Amino acid sequence: MKCSVNATGGSVDNVNKVTNNELDFAIAQNDVLYDKANANGSFKDDANSDLRAVVSLYPELLTLVVAKERGIKTYKDLVGKNINLGNPGSGNEVTAKMVLKAYKIDPEKLGNKKGDLDIQKASAALRKKEIDGYFFVAGHPNRNITRVANTIAIDLISIDNEQMKELLEKYPYFVKGLLPANIMYQGVNHDTQTIGVKAVLFTHKNQDDESVKILLKSILDNFDEYKSLNSALRSVTKESLIEGMSLPLHPAAEQVFKEAGIIKEEKSK
Repeated sequence: MKCSVNATGGSVDNVNKVTNNELDFAIAQNDVLYDKANANGSFKDDANSDLRAVVSLYPELLTLVVAKERGIKTYKDLVGKNINLGNPGSGNEVTAKMVLKAYKIDPEKLGNKKGDLDIQKASAALRKKEIDGYFFVAGHPNRNITRVANTIAIDLISIDNEQMKELLEKYPYFVKGLLPANIMYQGVNHDTQTIGVKAVLFTHKNQDDESVKILLKSILDNFDEYKSLNSALRSVTKESLIEGMSLPLHPAAEQVFKEAGIIKEEKSK
C-alpha cells in the first residue's frame, strides 16, 4: 500500500473530500463528524450517513492563545480585539464560534482584523503583533504554541464554569480539559480550563476492508513506536483508540479491534 499525506483546509474540508471520494482517509474533530452525521453546524441540511470511523487518535483541546500585553483575561474581553477564528473549513473556526455563542459574543464584534488565517499564518501574525490572539484546537504540548511562547509573552484563556456547563450539556462530543500551569508553555503560570474533542481518522463506508485492516493493524502492531511519533500521542492507550467516536466504526476496523480484545464480543452491538 502506498500512502501520501495531503495538506487540506481542516476538518470540514476533510469531511467534504472523503464524502466526495477525493480522499480515502482523513482526520477530523469528532464534533465536526457529529455535525455531518446529524446535519448540524456547517452541515445544516446536509446530513450524510456514509462516513465511518477507523480509529480515535488523540484528544484535542480548544486553546485561545493571546498576547499577554493585550490584557485579555477572559472571553468577555475579546470584544473589539483582533482574534483569528481559523481558516474557513477548519475545526478551529467551528469550535471557536460555538464557544463565542455560549458567551453571546457575535464574531462580528471582534476587531477589524479578525482573521480567517490558517494556524501557521495566525501564529506568525501574533508574533508580529498583527492580531491579538488566535484559536487553535490541538493536541498538547504543541510546537506551534511553544514557538510563539518562546518569542513573545503569551497567555491562555480559560472557559468560565457557566459556559463550560452549557457547552458540555449541549454538545455530547465535548469533554472538559485542563492545561496545567507551568508545564506546557513558558510564562503561563495558571491552569487553563477548556473543552476538548477527539481527532478521529475516518473513511467512507465503501472503503475496502483490506486497506482499513492494514492501516489499523500497523498502529496496533507497532504501538510503542506509534506513541513516540508525536507528543500528543504520549497518553494514548489501546483502549482510548475507540473512545470519543461520533461515527459508526467501519466493519473492518471493528473486526480488528475485536481480534485485539479491545472491543469485547459480548459488548458489541
